[in-house]
Amino acid sequence: MTTITRFAPSPTGRLHVGNIRTALHNWLLAAKAGARGDDARFMLRIDDTDQERSKEEYVEATRADLAWLGIVPDGEERQSERFHLYDAAFDKLREAGRVYPCYETAQELELKRKIQLGRGKPPIYDRGALEMTDAERVGKEAEGVQPHWRFKLDHSAPITWDDGVRGPQKFDASLISDPVIRRANGSWLYMLPSAVDDVEMGITDVLRGEDHVSNTAAQVQMFEAMGATPPRFAHEALLVGTEGKLSKRLGSLGCDSFRERGIEPEAIVAMLARLGTSQPVEPIAERDVLVETFDLSTFGRAPARFDDAELDRVNAAIVHQLSYADVKHRLPEGMGEDGWHAVRPNLAHLGEAADWWKLVTGPVDARDFDAETKAFLTEALAALEWDDNPWHTLTAALKESTGRKGKQLFQPLRQALTGMDHGPDMGELLPLIGESEVKLRLEQAVG
Repeated sequence: MTTITRFAPSPTGRLHVGNIRTALHNWLLAAKAGARGDDARFMLRIDDTDQERSKEEYVEATRADLAWLGIVPDGEERQSERFHLYDAAFDKLREAGRVYPCYETAQELELKRKIQLGRGKPPIYDRGALEMTDAERVGKEAEGVQPHWRFKLDHSAPITWDDGVRGPQKFDASLISDPVIRRANGSWLYMLPSAVDDVEMGITDVLRGEDHVSNTAAQVQMFEAMGATPPRFAHEALLVGTEGKLSKRLGSLGCDSFRERGIEPEAIVAMLARLGTSQPVEPIAERDVLVETFDLSTFGRAPARFDDAELDRVNAAIVHQLSYADVKHRLPEGMGEDGWHAVRPNLAHLGEAADWWKLVTGPVDARDFDAETKAFLTEALAALEWDDNPWHTLTAALKESTGRKGKQLFQPLRQALTGMDHGPDMGELLPLIGESEVKLRLEQAVG
């Protein structure tokens, strides 16, 4: 079998979290097919037909963001290089009577919609352009009015497909407006070029948001009109914020903001891979596991709720799994594998490692201890022996000589040596701080 999916962003802005989720799910769909032995590919298609708004900087940013997330396309196409394919398809559909010119202005169309709504009817296009005579069309063009073009839907039978998420779908074509596919200036809208590309690129599976369902209904007929078999379609629920509705913030939440917050790409992938499914969101860093468990049948119809707090939880758990080899190039100068192992359990974000490393490199905040505590720390200074496990040796000796245990034993030592009430395991920190510095800090603590 062959499975070819695609991600088709428009380079008119940066990717946001909804785009990222769509790209990831298409990548996972292809990767799972590849894992079971299919000929599988994930394609990147740059939808840059809107040449006024499309910017090369956004194309580069898209590639960079996908690379950072580890979502690597198997190939790339650009719509701006494929206009000849759209022209050819357009000409054939026009000859077959499946596209037709329309001369209404935007104001005239808006008036028609208002009239239909006022009469309690759905605001769909009334096909008024089909009633024009050739003479009327010639007259319009003589006045300098250039037509826009619509695809003529076939009303003779319902439009059906078996959706990978929503199940069997059925649309009455007469309740859908004939979609505009080309503007009066000759530029293309989304519908026809996308269908042409899916045919020419051999796309077998189209996984996208449920806001495209009505587009799919029209595109199914476009595929049939071009003599092509439609791909398998699946429409997933859209993302919503924690407030339970579509959030403008989600539309601006992209890789830059994740990086600024110190979110690891593995955390974003782990969360978005399962978001909106019946499977639990877990801190899974292994892509193979996410690929193996990806299943469209687990996708729900309810909106998928994106929660920043959940992302932070997943991120912290991912950080705790990262090996020294994974992160050594991102750690503060001087921190080796032992240092990483010591501070890792205390991190919510990798960037915090530098703050915890200061407990080793110093200086630390001095505490104003009472006389009793200073006496205890003086005894600690005298009992300090530097062996293979100096913390264990020191605390064992102090427990025996002072009778202290638990917090009474450990807390003053931590405060004197790190200036903090909590933090990494002291048994791991002490060898990193070093004998002379430990002695110096205890001396400073007792004054």
